[in-house]
Amino acid sequence: MERTLDLSTEAGLETYRHSASHVMAQAVKRLFPAARLAIGPAIHDGFYYDFDLEERLAPEHLDRIEEEMRRIVGEDLAFEREEMPRRRALDLFRSMGERYKVELLEGIADDTVSVYRDGEFVDLCRGPHVGRTGEIRAFKLLHVAGAYWRGDENNPMLQRIYGTAWGTEAELAAHLARLDEARQRDHRRLGRELGIFDVYEEAGAGLVYWHPKGAILRRTIRTYWEEMHLARGYDLIAIPHIARAGLWHKSGHFEFYREHMYTLRAEDEEYVLKPMNCPGHILIYKSAVRSWRDLPIRYAEMGTVYRFERSGVLHGMLRVRGFTQDDAHIFCTPEQLPGEIAGVLDLVLEVLGTFGFREYEVDLSVRDPARPADYAGSPAAWETAERALLEALEAKGLPFRRIEGEAVFYGPKIDIKLLDALGRKWQCSTIQFDFNLPGRFGASYVGSDNRRHEVVMVHRALFGSLERFVGALIEHYKGAFPAWLAPVQAVVIPVSEKHLSYAEGVHAALREHGIRAECDRRNEKMGLKIREAQVRKVPYMLVVGGREEEAGTVAVRSRARGDLGARSLAEFIEALGAEIASKAL
Repeated sequence: MERTLDLSTEAGLETYRHSASHVMAQAVKRLFPAARLAIGPAIHDGFYYDFDLEERLAPEHLDRIEEEMRRIVGEDLAFEREEMPRRRALDLFRSMGERYKVELLEGIADDTVSVYRDGEFVDLCRGPHVGRTGEIRAFKLLHVAGAYWRGDENNPMLQRIYGTAWGTEAELAAHLARLDEARQRDHRRLGRELGIFDVYEEAGAGLVYWHPKGAILRRTIRTYWEEMHLARGYDLIAIPHIARAGLWHKSGHFEFYREHMYTLRAEDEEYVLKPMNCPGHILIYKSAVRSWRDLPIRYAEMGTVYRFERSGVLHGMLRVRGFTQDDAHIFCTPEQLPGEIAGVLDLVLEVLGTFGFREYEVDLSVRDPARPADYAGSPAAWETAERALLEALEAKGLPFRRIEGEAVFYGPKIDIKLLDALGRKWQCSTIQFDFNLPGRFGASYVGSDNRRHEVVMVHRALFGSLERFVGALIEHYKGAFPAWLAPVQAVVIPVSEKHLSYAEGVHAALREHGIRAECDRRNEKMGLKIREAQVRKVPYMLVVGGREEEAGTVAVRSRARGDLGARSLAEFIEALGAEIASKAL
């Protein structure tokens, strides 16, 4: 029997959940003896197991499997580890018809492997496990998804059952409540319901179509982004969506990134749909001789890029094939680097804070000194770059994890993961130093010594991907955006058709003052219109009837605060204008 687990630790929970995945596999084999087992690891907050079986699993099957799992738990079977020669294990799993286990064994170089038994069930596994099935107390099966064997679309499609397991029923209930809240915030559903975006299979998976209200949201974010950059000395640029393949050979992307790139031919020449913006920005930098007096030069662009992602990983706006990077590249001297990094961090924190994100997790990814051949640039240059990133983080008082060996080959980087209203992490902002591209393109400046020097280049993005950031915003706010971001900031609701003329005048006045407003002209009951405006998550509803028309007022109802009473139209316009201008959350 294995030792009692401490479920307050990550390792303890992983062992506990991995044991639950074995119990689930055992239950599936009891109910579907012809099922073939693939893999069943623990994952964040749960576990899964992949099965090859002819019957398509439905929600009612999960109920039956869960019921059988409870029987197995009630039988309190011991998990018994057995080590055996690999050849013997191959014979065992061949005799059981477990072709996926055989394939796994054929890829193992060790002469000895371990299997685990509990009751009649046996599985290839390194372990560890809990001592007995009876120790697994609180679990729930969640859903079924398709998964290619070993993640390869050329392999068979398996059925993956996801589940979760916790130490107590109270912890399980709390987790299920969090999952339910996350489902209510799902940006895919809300994005469609609120008219923000959609993805159409007939047009191509992973390609986002912004609907009218989404386009307004996108424009609002972009306008703010541009104003922030212009105020901080950035130049806005724009580059084409395609470029000759030779540019990407020169940059090294063809060598390192080819499987993620789209290519096309025009007049017997190969072109590439750009997977990133940096080579184009370097071409603009190189269009003139640059002096040390010209630096720093900061180029910024909302540039759409295209990257091939397998269909199995695409997910709404969060994982797509075409997305817009809020990209910027800073060209500077080594002496200017610390100040530029500090300025980027200031901008990141200000921008994310404006959108309501105040909590972050920060990673500083540096090289592994034991593997110098894996990185471009000299050790001295790496030390300078890493020190600049480190000192900038320390100066801002930002807690961070230093992760050795996680730097990209062309330089160290800072990654900022923001935390949303549910405490979930979203990778958005990144600041990356580059030793690679300036040398490949011969990007230089003339120093005070009248000699050419290779320019220092920093890649940075605040949102990362505009699509992913908007998806995070939708889920963070549950679609109820603050007024400055809301696609519709106010809706005018006439009590009846005879008040429509006054309502139209109110609507026109709002729009004249730059407020994004609509007028609900339908011949429906006022209560229905208010409820529908609430569902559409409009910040303000202005109800107008005979009393309001006579007094020149509007009855204001707030999405968040309810009935605010009657106000003059001018007073409401001034108050909402101030709220929008201050970007109040």
